[in-house]
Amino acid sequence: EHVASFFCEIMSTTEEPVKRKRTFRKFSYRGVDLDQLLELSTDQFVELVHCRARRKFVRGIRGKPLGLLKRLRKSKQGLVDGEKPDTVKTHLRNMVIVPEMVGSNVGVYNGKTFNQVEIRPEMTGHYLGEFSITYKPVRHGRPGIGSTNSSRFIPLK
Repeated sequence: EHVASFFCEIMSTTEEPVKRKRTFRKFSYRGVDLDQLLELSTDQFVELVHCRARRKFVRGIRGKPLGLLKRLRKSKQGLVDGEKPDTVKTHLRNMVIVPEMVGSNVGVYNGKTFNQVEIRPEMTGHYLGEFSITYKPVRHGRPGIGSTNSSRFIPLK
């Protein structure tokens, strides 16, 4: 009550409302800004990620994961600012998202179709498979095959 009267008092004294500029939270991954993340070498980035991803990188990435990174680089090559790169389809759900991949479009296979995922900075360190759901979530309480006869009956008009 006291705060409301104080607020009304302030509003009556100033005729022109003060426009506050919106500030957005700057992204950082484990205390490192996005600009610095992009400049890090692979070895320095590996030290930032979780243990399982670190083990994967230490043992070496070659073959298909390396091929995916090359295809992502090629899709981002020669783009005008603000233009989105072509979607690169992959089955590699276990690929760890590295800062180099930020801004790319990836079609991640879920067992049936390729779900398009636009990689954002917040996804760094996660797996591609986390962003492409493999099942259709259950809708409880809806009639369907196997339900009781009364709920299955839909009258024809």
